[in-house]
Amino acid sequence: MSEKLGVMLCGHGSRDEDAVAEFAAVAARLRNRLPYGELEYGYLEFARPVIREGLDRLRHAGVTRVLAVPGMLFAAGHAKNDIPSVLNAYMAEHPGMRIEYGRELAVDLKMVRAAGDRVAEALARAGDAVPRHETLLVVVGRGSSDPDANSNVSKVARLLWEGMGFGWAETAYSGVTFPLVEPALEHAARLGYRRIVVFPYFLFTGILVRRIYDYTDAVAARHPGIEFVKAPYLNDHPLVLETFADRAREILEGGGNMNCQMCKYREQALGFEAEVGLRQESHHHHVEGIGTGARHHDHSHGHGHQHGHDHGHDHSHDHDHDHHHHHHGGDHGHHHGHDHHHGHGHHHGHGHHHEHGHTHGHTHAHHPYPHADHPLGPRSMTGSGTRR
Repeated sequence: MSEKLGVMLCGHGSRDEDAVAEFAAVAARLRNRLPYGELEYGYLEFARPVIREGLDRLRHAGVTRVLAVPGMLFAAGHAKNDIPSVLNAYMAEHPGMRIEYGRELAVDLKMVRAAGDRVAEALARAGDAVPRHETLLVVVGRGSSDPDANSNVSKVARLLWEGMGFGWAETAYSGVTFPLVEPALEHAARLGYRRIVVFPYFLFTGILVRRIYDYTDAVAARHPGIEFVKAPYLNDHPLVLETFADRAREILEGGGNMNCQMCKYREQALGFEAEVGLRQESHHHHVEGIGTGARHHDHSHGHGHQHGHDHGHDHSHDHDHDHHHHHHGGDHGHHHGHDHHHGHGHHHGHGHHHEHGHTHGHTHAHHPYPHADHPLGPRSMTGSGTRR
């Protein structure tokens, strides 16, 4: 019997209905772009369908081999741990399904070009009264307790800075790590540039990017001599869609490997040495599909630069989901630091013993972030114009 291919696009999910709708629209466009027959999508939490429901649809359509692509910009805990945990559990329940896991969008020249287009859109609206060398770029990432993922935001910022000829660039984060948006913008305002472009390096709409723009407005009000320009988020840029399609193809070609050399669960990352070898487990099962009825009406949406959008990660609660990854075939028992090959051939292992110990107040037993008391973060942004 010949195998039937299908693609599973795995998102995080959001309480923001616009973010969920944008992710679904990207999935629909990919369905028309990819030659693999069936494509479904699902979320870890806060929205339906959840990932296992998308997998059910593929299975009921006769799919026997699934190319699972994380709908994530960078490989922090969602991509390294939470999604593969869900996929592993599904394979344990349905051994007739072969699920192979791809890599995140990552630092990719196509993604950088897409980001450059979004920044260029904002500059075109603002006009050319201020030259690039007198303009400072601030790239804002989601923020994670994984230093490898955070460093990727800085790399994107440098590639945009150098590629577009800005006078300077800074990196900020919406939560979990530092610096947060407001202190980063205050720092940028003291560097003497006439214009500051704020670019949220996020995929989809939601509360976090709206808050990024709110902080931009608050800092701009305190520095009337500086022009602040808000760039739109990535969303369904054609090069983002191309990169998603590349990730599915990589699984078939055997080239979709994550960066294990910098993984804090495999090697001793400076400041995170205690997290080597932590077990892989998901922290989302109790909030699957919860929260999709909430809708935020406080701002306009779309690609306008006045108010903003988010990754689809509507995490107004102060926690991160950055855990542990070991996506290798067999009954591996989730001990990191052993032969985990990210990409083609991820026959997600069985034998999951999830000892979560969660309460249903959405609090998790995460490993403590080493700089939790840093004065420039790392609490998630509040809804007001100042950090509390």
